Amino acid sequence: MYKIYLYEHDVVHDELALPRPKSYINEKHHTSEKLLVRKIDMRLLPILGALYAISLVDRVNVANARVAGMEEDLRLDVGSRYTTALLVFFIAHIFFGLPSNILLCKVGTANWLAFIAFAWGTVMLGQGFVTSYQALAVCRAILGFCGAGRTSPSFDQLGSSEICEGLFPGCVYLVSCWYVRYEVQKRLAAFYLFSVNVGGISNVLAFGLMKMEGIGGMRGWQWIFIIEGFAIQVIAIAAWFIIIDFPDKAHKKGFLTKNDADFIERRIQEDRGDAVPDALTWRVFGKHLLDLKLWAFALMFMSTVTPAYAFAYFTPIIVRSMGYSAGVANLLSAPPVFVAVFSAFSFAWLGDRYRTRAPVIAAQAIICFAGLMITAYHKHNTIRYLGIFLGSAGCQGNIPAVLAYQSNNIRCQSKRSVGTALQMGFGAIGGIIASSAFREVDAPRYLNGLWATAGLQLLVLVLLGGTTFAFTRANRKLARGTLQQPIEGLEGFKYTI
Repeated sequence: MYKIYLYEHDVVHDELALPRPKSYINEKHHTSEKLLVRKIDMRLLPILGALYAISLVDRVNVANARVAGMEEDLRLDVGSRYTTALLVFFIAHIFFGLPSNILLCKVGTANWLAFIAFAWGTVMLGQGFVTSYQALAVCRAILGFCGAGRTSPSFDQLGSSEICEGLFPGCVYLVSCWYVRYEVQKRLAAFYLFSVNVGGISNVLAFGLMKMEGIGGMRGWQWIFIIEGFAIQVIAIAAWFIIIDFPDKAHKKGFLTKNDADFIERRIQEDRGDAVPDALTWRVFGKHLLDLKLWAFALMFMSTVTPAYAFAYFTPIIVRSMGYSAGVANLLSAPPVFVAVFSAFSFAWLGDRYRTRAPVIAAQAIICFAGLMITAYHKHNTIRYLGIFLGSAGCQGNIPAVLAYQSNNIRCQSKRSVGTALQMGFGAIGGIIASSAFREVDAPRYLNGLWATAGLQLLVLVLLGGTTFAFTRANRKLARGTLQQPIEGLEGFKYTI
């Protein structure tokens, strides 16, 4: 049990007591608080979106480059070369996650995220100069290392922990540390969908860069990598100056006053009681892994990112198979992305507005399933193209939705670390599924790949049904006072359905 004290008319846990700045007392919905949150939005979300756009641009431009001539020059149409070039990225992504996270703990969040972003841009630029399939595969394996995003806990003999993040989970974790539960999905959607939007623009940019064919003796597909790689290097340099770490450190960099930083920590503490890091030991790590809902969230994330990877890697190829030229195929790959951004943010707004998660995830999984089936089976190419719009909208919107679903229903920073590790690891498995399910022998319709990704949407619905049943049952017991122990160890905490 916690001791309770009163401070400025507020009830707080004594060991976690953070005085509410007088300017914000009893002003949870006051303009001052909203302005502070908006200030954080403007500083944090754009740079996180720009950073994560780096990995999304890579998903898009490797497909753009393929239809722009890289396939013929590097003979990617031989056997399963293209699939292999995609797979090596995810294999490296999984195996180098731990070393990446250890380095991050030693050098700091801003330093490491900026460094791996710059390295990513350098390798991407280097892909513009490869002359063989083998060299391309090596470059993509190095990219897998740069983007290693598996969250791993770091243990020491004192039992304390640091939350170690790679590129994407680092961004997700930063967002969860700055906002309360029912602000999270909109913010996750904002930074992620900003990245997706950049990916859509990349399709249009690729169409223009293809027109540089022959300049400097380079092919159009080479210019796609060179120009976009250089742009990423510029973003990485800017990120080093802009990125802020966590609320408790923000005032040290002059971004917030000490009072404002304390207030941000306090509102998070009042919302979910985990503003202060808890110790993460091997015993606690093993205990968290026994929580079945973490595995359910991870499987949902895997099932959601699989079609997202598939559309990124294969949309230009599928569109080209409809009879369009390579340039037009790249151009037509952009509109589904832009529509997905609008749809996904609309669903995110509804989820936060009505404080619900499961209905949003279910609706988007159904939309994704319908889109995949239309693309797979409809006889008219125009309608098949419409299916790409629906499929992209559903899966892209569910990525921040599933992340928010987990974020809202677990507590303690140690459990967030383990849960994010599990989600990101399964996300990499989703990339492997997308790369291997869409086989060259199935081109150009890729029925097996489309069915594999569609089947995973059904898995999302099954898992969602299970978690909804379990969460609803626990909430009802809490309401009746028959629950044997508090949900997630905190009195009054309820699951978000």
